[in-house]
Formats: sequence, structure tokens, C-alpha cells
Amino acid sequence: MRIGNIANENNSTNIQNKNSSYKILTVDDEIGIVDSLSIFLKRSGYSFAGETDPVKAIDRIKNEHFDLLLLDFLMTPLHGDQVVEEIRKFNKDLYIILLTGHKDLAPPLETIRRLDIQSYCEKSDKFDQLLLLIESGIKSVEQMREIKKINAELAETYEKLEKSYMESIETVRYTVEAKDLYTRGHSDRVSEYSVLIGKKLGLNDEDIRRLKIGGLFHDVGKIGVPDSILQKNAKLTDDEYSQIKNHPTIGAHILSTASIFQDIIPIVKHHHERYDGNGYPSRLKGEEIPYLSRIAAIADSFDAMTSRRVYRDSLPMDIVISEIEKNKGTQFDPQIADAFLDILKNDYSSIEEIMRKYK
Repeated sequence: MRIGNIANENNSTNIQNKNSSYKILTVDDEIGIVDSLSIFLKRSGYSFAGETDPVKAIDRIKNEHFDLLLLDFLMTPLHGDQVVEEIRKFNKDLYIILLTGHKDLAPPLETIRRLDIQSYCEKSDKFDQLLLLIESGIKSVEQMREIKKINAELAETYEKLEKSYMESIETVRYTVEAKDLYTRGHSDRVSEYSVLIGKKLGLNDEDIRRLKIGGLFHDVGKIGVPDSILQKNAKLTDDEYSQIKNHPTIGAHILSTASIFQDIIPIVKHHHERYDGNGYPSRLKGEEIPYLSRIAAIADSFDAMTSRRVYRDSLPMDIVISEIEKNKGTQFDPQIADAFLDILKNDYSSIEEIMRKYK
């Protein structure tokens, strides 16, 4: 008999120790109920706090951590649903049990669902039903803690994996630059020009991010092009040019193995498509070409025209502008071309800054 008592006492102590890590706030404008719940919940091992003023309770929840809220419905100066309305503006996670002394005066089910009130309970001299609801609520809180912990660990793992992939692809990019002197600085400039155009067009932050990363890696497929072709000083043969034209597809294939690059693959694969459908590799036409790819295409062409090559010097800016004007609607999306021309004519200092940065 004594052994059984000891086991029960140990079990009770373990439960109380576990409960002590959860903090419960009770809000009721009747001090007697707050005091009764204080005794009851502390005896069950919970960390307890009580408030009779709902306004003060809202302020405490803003500044302190609570796992569960026991909230009276009929109070002054705010009813329970009004209190929850305020709380949900800054705290979506707090587990709330609404207490009501009159079942007929309880808020409608629609309100309970809208405010994400997890449960409600009629007040009683006995706290058995309330204790069951609290225990159920604490289990939910415990599960949410575990889910958040797992999510944080997964996010950390994903971040490390993402960094590893990024470093690997950066290595490939730098290898390409070592193979092809023209590419050195080219990808950085295309990235910056693309971002400049994207901002001019009023794109959102996520699209700007895609343009930035897509520009950096748009020529990564040149890793699969022979050095003899990349470094050739003379005009390319048709066969050699065909091999050069494979680099967008190669680049898309390289990046396809990592989920973090999925949203930039269209830029990498289609930055050599033409608006009239005569580009490569897919001969897409007009709106068929992904929008961000159309932006990268004009940034890429601009940098090609303004960069010194083995067989020619960089083109004068008036010639470059003339070429863009001439190729609107054929090589380039007209709207995007107009946006870039506006930058070139009215905000050329931003272009010069990029050129100086990546000489």
C-alpha cells in the first residue's frame, strides 16, 4: 500500500513540475473567482496570474508571455469578445478559454470561430470540467511548441542547405568567368541592370530578388561550352554558334537539381528568346516569354553592346540607344524597352555607377 502511495505522489509531483512551465492568466471582474482559480490552478502546479481589469489584462498580454487565457465574457468596461478582438491584433497564438456564467448570454458560435477562441465553459462551483479543458488546451500549446521547434530546426537546416547550394553555384559561376574573360563582371552588371529595370517597372520585392539572382546566374550554363569556343578570337562557325546556344538549356539543367533555384530557371533558360519568336532555345514569342526573362534579355543585350570584345570596341551610347529603339517589338518587349530607354535618357548616372562598380 505504501509503495502505491509513493508512486502516486511521485506521479503527482512530476505532473506539477511539468505544469509549472505553463503560465495561465485569468481575467474576471469578480475578485472571488480570480482568487478561487488561483488556489485551484496553483494546486494543480500551474504558474498563475490574475486580473480583474480587462484593459490591464490586455496590456499584460502585450508585455508578458502567457500560454493560456481564462477569460470571463460579461465584464466591464469590456466584454470578453472585445478583449479577444484586441488581443488578436497582436497575438494570434494565445490559447483562449471563454468563461460564461449564463449559457444564454454566451457569444454566438460565429464570433467564437472568428476570434479563434478555442473553447468556452460555463462557470461552476466545481472546476472538474474546466480542468479538463485546461489540460486539453495545455496539450495543444505543448504540440504547438513542438511544431515551432521542429519548424525552426527545419528552417535552420534549409538555410544551411540553401547557403551550400548557393556557394556551389557561385563556384560554377566563377569557373565560367575564368574560362571566358568577357563574362567577368558581365553577370553582375546584367543582374544590376535587371534590378534597375524591374524597379522602374514597379515590380514587387520578390520579383526584384528573382531578377537579381537570375541575372547573376543567367550564363552559368557556359560551364558546358568548350573553352576553345568561349575564348575564340575569330568569328564562330555555325556549329560553334550552335554549341554556344546550348548554354541556357545547360544552365537551367544545372539549377534544376536545387529547389531554391526553381523560380529563376525561366530567366536562365529564356534570356535569349526574342519578342518576335526568333530567339533560342524554345523560340517563344511575345507574352509566351516569361516576363522576368524579357527584362533580363534587354539587360544582357545592353551589356553585350557596351562591353569591349576581342573583335570590337564597346559601342557608343547613342548607337546603343538607337539599336534598342530599332529592335523594339522584334528583339525586345516594347514596354520594357521603353522603360529602359527612359533610364538611359533620364537616369544615366545609375547606369554609369554600375559600370564603374563592375569594370
